Amino acid sequence: MLMKGKRGLVVGVANKWSIAWAITKRLVDEGAEVALTYQNDRLAKNLRELAPELGDPMLIPLDVTSDKQIVLCFEVLKREWGTMDFLVHAVAFAPRQALEGTYVGTTREDFRMAHDISSYSLTALTHSALPLMTEGGAVITLSYLGAERAIPNYNVMGVAKASLEASVRYLAADLGPQGIRVNAVSAGPIKTLAASGIAGFGSKQRHHRNRAPLRRDTDAEEVADASVFLLSSMGRGITGQVLYVDGGYCIMGD
Repeated sequence: MLMKGKRGLVVGVANKWSIAWAITKRLVDEGAEVALTYQNDRLAKNLRELAPELGDPMLIPLDVTSDKQIVLCFEVLKREWGTMDFLVHAVAFAPRQALEGTYVGTTREDFRMAHDISSYSLTALTHSALPLMTEGGAVITLSYLGAERAIPNYNVMGVAKASLEASVRYLAADLGPQGIRVNAVSAGPIKTLAASGIAGFGSKQRHHRNRAPLRRDTDAEEVADASVFLLSSMGRGITGQVLYVDGGYCIMGD
């Protein structure tokens, strides 16, 4: 029961195959009380079908590109909970055309959208969570190796993830004095709805499987375990870090 008595918000559960869902289930298994957000009616339907597995948590509408909706989301949490202990940021998006071909052709609008949703949203959500983290807290986000290496077809998303990882470090430096830790988990390729939009994802996953020291795919449960570690008191001395959960692939030369 690593998270017993802890309350927190998970942003980014799309369906039962998403990494955010695996993290949420693990948090609840460890005793946490969670609230989930949904962007639209279709995703709300998915969450309502999954909610009974979590004890019917709060479901809150949230479009991370809207400052107004972010404020309203945390007003709900303040009214219902008063305080909170953790935030899970598992949101990323870039238009499909930006995840094909070469990076050099990225349009201004695709660049803006990828950074707004995939990177800036972490800062915006953390800013709104601060008044509720009165006894300190923990924040995690999800990244990928494309933040530091040029991965074919990952393109502008890799640049946005690099921005996200930099934000982790700056947020950690800002919030450490308040007892709030901020970290990222960089997962190996996992077949999710978001991953399906990346051209050639299947070949990336096979290459990873063949080259990673553990010689197997990364699974969402491994990422969930690492995430709970960072959010719990077991990770109390860790902040501003990127924890790789990829079977060791990141240490290899190719």
